Amino acid sequence: MTGLTANAPSAAPRPSEDSGAPAWGEVLQETLALTGRLFLQLQRRPTTLVAGVLQPLVWLVLFGALFQRAPEGLLPGGLSYGHFLSAGIIVFTAFSGALNAGLPVMFDREFGFLNRLLVAPLRSRYSIVLASVLYITSLSGVQSLAIMATAAAMGNGWPGASGLVVVAVVLLLLVLAVTALSLGLAFALPGHIELLAVIFVANLPLLFASTALAPLSFMPPWLAWLAALNPLSFAIEPIRAVYNGSPSWSTVVLAAPYGSVTMGACLLVLAGLAGLLFLSISPLLRRKLG
Repeated sequence: MTGLTANAPSAAPRPSEDSGAPAWGEVLQETLALTGRLFLQLQRRPTTLVAGVLQPLVWLVLFGALFQRAPEGLLPGGLSYGHFLSAGIIVFTAFSGALNAGLPVMFDREFGFLNRLLVAPLRSRYSIVLASVLYITSLSGVQSLAIMATAAAMGNGWPGASGLVVVAVVLLLLVLAVTALSLGLAFALPGHIELLAVIFVANLPLLFASTALAPLSFMPPWLAWLAALNPLSFAIEPIRAVYNGSPSWSTVVLAAPYGSVTMGACLLVLAGLAGLLFLSISPLLRRKLG
């Protein structure tokens, strides 16, 4: 496996390194160019996008059909299971896509392309990370919109204009947090096999240990505690509340074992998690990209 810096040629001087503040126009140009490369790879391998949409669609259709005849009043607020499930599948789609964000970086490491970027005269090597964030955020947005459109076609509703803003903010915060985690793993783990193992181990357990498929009241106490602490639940419940009406920031969206959680609190948790994860991987990024 090719290391990050092992046997790499001496780094070429980056332009205007001694000029002080970064030239944001150049950083933006580099970021857009690297993002375009990732989309070009997606164009050549569209199965990545297709699979990312088909998997949650299968969950949405099959689970919705499985519990279609659930008794009325079984779920909180008298929801049908299709309405209840839609928010969980939307969040699961964004989460799964962001969890794979580190794979392109890992493959660049193994094939030696990352070494070439590290010795290129980039204005800022952090454009490599920014490109990955921009790419996976765009991809997750497309996938989530596809799931939302399918859920609406199945009669599971569509949030209004203000609801779409809430959904976009929630998904953005979640994607940023999970992307930071995935990129950190891509730089820390030795190879793609280990990264794929982490993805497979984390994906379904985090889904089942959340409120995506069942409310907390259906769970045994130990699982309800796990689900109430799961970041996915903090993303699912605000979206579910938006689908059920027009809640405010002070509306309680999660009746957790430790107390009631409002929509505003959920957003603060997601924002704090994203900030904490990016701060956590910053020393690693400085060491690997510096």
